[in-house]
Amino acid sequence: MTTTLHPLPTPRTVRLSLAPAGGEPRAIDGAWWPHSDDLTDELALLIRALPHSWPQIAHVTVNPAMWSALPGRILVANQVIRLHRSTAQHAPDTVCLLAPGRGRWDLLVVRPDTEEAEALLLMAGATAAASRPW
Repeated sequence: MTTTLHPLPTPRTVRLSLAPAGGEPRAIDGAWWPHSDDLTDELALLIRALPHSWPQIAHVTVNPAMWSALPGRILVANQVIRLHRSTAQHAPDTVCLLAPGRGRWDLLVVRPDTEEAEALLLMAGATAAASRPW
């Protein structure tokens, strides 16, 4: 396994929309529209943008076909996050965030090259949130 140490990324808006807290269990907990296919940059931004009420994420499962590289783990804010390859064929455009013993969150990943209008529709549909998710 490879560990990638990554400097702090330049400030960018994280395009993330989360389903309202509470309620019934959901198949998708939110939607994420990364700016690029650089998983180490994008995931670092995503992890930092998660609500402070969420527990520390320790494992992330992604579809390797969506990303330019998939290291074994990354360091985000002095925290090691292990990355895993998804083998699920039924949900290839998702990312699974896992805090062992604390929770699991599945996010729809909108491909970076998606047109804005389509991306916003996908994100709103995934979360039933407001039209401007960030």
